[in-house]
Amino acid sequence: MKLGFGYKIFLSIALLFLFVIFGFIGSAFTLLVWGQPFLNILLIILLVAIYIFFILGIFKLIKPKPLKIAIISFFSVFLVVFISFQIKEAHEANLATVNDQGVNLYEYQPFKEDTKSVSLEESSFSITDNIPILDGATALYPVYAAFAQATYPERDYDVYHSEIISSTTPEAYKRLMNGDADIIFAAGPSQRQLQEAERAGVELELTPIGREAFVFFVNERNPVDSLSIEQIQKIYSGEITNWSEVGGNNETIRPFQRPNDSGSQTALENLMGDIPLMTPPTEDIVSGMGGIISQTSSYRNHRNALGYSFRYFSTEMVQEGEIKHLAVDEVYPDKEAIRSDKYPIAAEFYAITAGSDNPNIAEFIEWILSEQGQRIIEKTGYVPVKEF
Repeated sequence: MKLGFGYKIFLSIALLFLFVIFGFIGSAFTLLVWGQPFLNILLIILLVAIYIFFILGIFKLIKPKPLKIAIISFFSVFLVVFISFQIKEAHEANLATVNDQGVNLYEYQPFKEDTKSVSLEESSFSITDNIPILDGATALYPVYAAFAQATYPERDYDVYHSEIISSTTPEAYKRLMNGDADIIFAAGPSQRQLQEAERAGVELELTPIGREAFVFFVNERNPVDSLSIEQIQKIYSGEITNWSEVGGNNETIRPFQRPNDSGSQTALENLMGDIPLMTPPTEDIVSGMGGIISQTSSYRNHRNALGYSFRYFSTEMVQEGEIKHLAVDEVYPDKEAIRSDKYPIAAEFYAITAGSDNPNIAEFIEWILSEQGQRIIEKTGYVPVKEF
């Protein structure tokens, strides 16, 4: 049966309408399920190509044999691209990572059976009521969870919904300034956080309670074992771009960064001083409302990658065997190098307050600086600020 021209036009419009609806629904589904914008692009390309082939065929704008060849060629290329993308994604997913999402903080939850948080036989200090609300960096949760286990009433303290939580460094600073936390445990504030506190009329009081090393790491197959501070600065400013410039293979350096106001990003900014940081690698992700936002890429342990964190977090809490920690200025970052000040990028971490009227704060911090509190820091794996 031969179709009339008007009927062909109607079919073309109807099919276009259906493809637009299908494309919209398919794009939303793809984002929600896989969260991959590239798959969205492939879906749109596929629908557009099918529609073009339909128009070419129904209006006989091209002979059947060339059309068949074009269709087979397109779908062959499409399948190669799709399969290659899936292989790449599977490879990325299997790479070692160093980020907050890879850590199960419930392993350190206070008073939990088989908790990894260290304990004391008997504490010289205890709080029975008006317990301070604690928050802080992911890497320091094991420390302040142990403080609470030694001094707080025994009950369930959920990691994310209780008086003792870890909301990450940036969120902990916000909660402290808003009065939602009494004490946070973190590295020192960034310039942005200091300015935010000033705008809010909040004075941050920082009490040093321990010391930690800011560390850099690479893939274990990278032949580079040490970088100087000057080399690190040149890499993160974009002046050094190839591993061969620092004694490694002829590969482009992939220097990952952390989100703004995180403790490790602030440490990098402090290390850089007045030297401008290069723009960090970013990745597109699906936001909570289903849209696409760009955020700083999480560290992926590519053969040419360079990343950074704090020593305890990357060696004890993450424990990725495929990652190699670098010496800095020929000094390897272990506890003794931190204690002796030989490692050049060691810094204090703090118990930080902002004018809370909780009556137990002063005594609690005093106890943290006592022999028992400092022993908890030592036993957890950090270096105390006081030796007893």
